[in-house]
Amino acid sequence: MDVSALPGFYAIAQADPDRLAVIDTDGSRTTYGELLARVDQVSHGLRDRGLTTGDVVAGVLPNGLDAIVMLMATGQLGLYYVPVNWHLTQAEVAYILDDCDARLVVAGEAEAAAVPGAEIGTDRLAAGQPATAPEERAAGAVMWYTSGTTGFPKGVQRPLPGAAPESIVPLYTWFLGEVLDLRPGDGVHLVTSPMYHSAPCAHTQFALHLGHTVVIAPRFEPAAVLELIDRHRVTNAMMVPTMFHRMLRLPAEVRQRFDVSSLRQVIHTAAACPVAVKQAMMDWWGPVLYEYYGSTESTIAFAVRPHDWLARPGTVGRPAPTFEAKILDAAGEEVPVGEPGLIHVKSGLGAFEYRKDRAKTAASMRGEWYAPGDIGYLDEDGFLFLCDRRTDLIISGGVNIYPAEIEAALLEHPAVADVAVIGVPDEEWGHQVVALVEPAEGVTPGPELTARLLDHCGPRIAKFKHPRVIEYRERLPRTPTGKLSRSKVRQAYLEAR
Repeated sequence: MDVSALPGFYAIAQADPDRLAVIDTDGSRTTYGELLARVDQVSHGLRDRGLTTGDVVAGVLPNGLDAIVMLMATGQLGLYYVPVNWHLTQAEVAYILDDCDARLVVAGEAEAAAVPGAEIGTDRLAAGQPATAPEERAAGAVMWYTSGTTGFPKGVQRPLPGAAPESIVPLYTWFLGEVLDLRPGDGVHLVTSPMYHSAPCAHTQFALHLGHTVVIAPRFEPAAVLELIDRHRVTNAMMVPTMFHRMLRLPAEVRQRFDVSSLRQVIHTAAACPVAVKQAMMDWWGPVLYEYYGSTESTIAFAVRPHDWLARPGTVGRPAPTFEAKILDAAGEEVPVGEPGLIHVKSGLGAFEYRKDRAKTAASMRGEWYAPGDIGYLDEDGFLFLCDRRTDLIISGGVNIYPAEIEAALLEHPAVADVAVIGVPDEEWGHQVVALVEPAEGVTPGPELTARLLDHCGPRIAKFKHPRVIEYRERLPRTPTGKLSRSKVRQAYLEAR
């Protein structure tokens, strides 16, 4: 069935109820019609609990059908939905629930222990409720909590649209088509990361509005994900560079076992992707890697298609439709083309605010312009190249050094599974460069490996960027979306020293 003219999930489910909507982590299948019936039942259940427009519902839910049901039910009731990281401690979860003023919390069975008083799953909300659309439907919004680099997490809140869900879907589909070539139809979307993060959650919702089938991986394991792509003929997925690095480490005979020719768009974000890693992935999968740069606050601010990236390796793209960008120095003046500075973006899609924190909102803005906190430069054609986060910049001997550049060079060595580069205080130089390396499986750390890694850096980065110290770690702390907090790594390193 052609769904190109249908305005999103709710209408698609009514017009084509037998269309496959979700393949869950256990392999169970749910059609669009079955999913909508559950969404409508839960919607009535939420209304019966007294929830009205603008109220907040939180979900401490693992990836799976319940997480999708809550996303789509709140999305037609004019509610704010807060997905909560189930890896947090009870105190951390309690802080978010208190800060967002959640009227109701739904948790998974395993997660409920950290959330006293939570509903366990969606069964009770749905029990005895009609599988019909609720009255006075209105688009809701997801309010993700983000801590940036420091401080307590804050909810990124946007005004509710004040319109039916169907009325805003055309904007989504137009935007996704413009920046990622995603189209309505018979696509298959693979979820590889926890849906409490903004990008995996948003792409799951987008996939259903496009009429695609959503396949949910139980967790990211390189060979298992390749098998899902092969078995379900996945056409699009959202991944992060750490996943690429891990898949490239698979033996050639394992990689060749799986057919990935169905892939059309593999979208990556969340962290800088080393040029060599991305090039190797496109050598393997073909020109299917789409990249965007943004944040929970700014959404998709820059995007680049595969062929544009191949022409300009390393870029994260030009401003997405409705966005403007400029690069400013410390004094707030625009810098010349090619000169690094602090990235600022302005969107026509509407403003955000940090819930209950006007001061933090104001501090992140310069008028209408938002500063994500990253350093980068624009080339003569308006393509953005990232250097690093402002908070991670190393200044050694008065020279700016960007850890991401050193990490990218070290990751090219087959003995390196992961690496974090930090700056630590040095009386003579101000800071010195320290690399914390996670060796690849079967590699023995020690002076010999250190010498090989420094030799490897020789032709790739200038001498003043070489690590003064290389130490080894069994595992570096990354989030499930692949983000590495260098500030936390640096703090742990200094405390241990």
